[in-house]
Amino acid sequence: MTAGNLFCGAAAIISIFEGMMPGGAAANYYHAILFILGACVFDLLDGRMARLTGGESDFGREFDSIADIVSFGVAPALLVYNIVLAGIPDGYGYFIAFVYLLCGAMRLARFNCIVHPPGEKPDSNFRGFPIPAAAGVIASITLLLLKHVGGGSDDIQVAIAEVGALKHVLWILMLMLSYLMFSDIRYPSFKGLNLRTKRSLPWVFVAIVVVFFTVRHYSFMPAILFVSYLLYGFARPWVSMSMRRKIEIELEVEPDEVAEAEVKVAEISDATTESAS
Repeated sequence: MTAGNLFCGAAAIISIFEGMMPGGAAANYYHAILFILGACVFDLLDGRMARLTGGESDFGREFDSIADIVSFGVAPALLVYNIVLAGIPDGYGYFIAFVYLLCGAMRLARFNCIVHPPGEKPDSNFRGFPIPAAAGVIASITLLLLKHVGGGSDDIQVAIAEVGALKHVLWILMLMLSYLMFSDIRYPSFKGLNLRTKRSLPWVFVAIVVVFFTVRHYSFMPAILFVSYLLYGFARPWVSMSMRRKIEIELEVEPDEVAEAEVKVAEISDATTESAS
């Protein structure tokens, strides 16, 4: 799965370079965006497969970070640079692209340091906006602009011209994401979601509908999903714990487990009282 992530990142970079060459078409940029979104899918799966098969390791975590910096750092920075940043004078375009790449790399380094401290239970939250989601926001918004505002022209320059001043949203968004990646805002990791997750029938139906519409309307549905996740981090502190557990697919504690825990606490309390007396 991590190798698939890395392949998609490399393919996205190659597609962008092909689009820059004489005879390059807008299709090259669309392919690059789809490769970045594909890398997000592989990144979503690799950790869950590792936990499901008991294959988590330090090597896997480091390998995943290397793949992430290619797919979610270099590829999105190069994509936005060619669409909008190259037109910013005095080298500011280089600076903005580098700031995004730098914050993404630092966010991955911090994640590797705090993801699973020795002797502690892994945190179910991300500290700062995860770089795969940041790349997903950039790629999906770019696709939305080119397809719907730019008219989906086969000529990338014509599509960019049709987008007009709205293209500057991309570099503003890139700077904002650079800050959020290294911020202390908590985002759910959805680590409770895997092949063993049990959900009620309405939730399963909703999931199927969302997947269907995302595949059917790939030009705008990914943008809705990624932006919703981005905004959820800001609204999360005001969401009730019960609703948060449902949204974030956290495991509920079963009543039997609660009763068993209460019995154990009572036994410990009685033993402590007897020893004290």
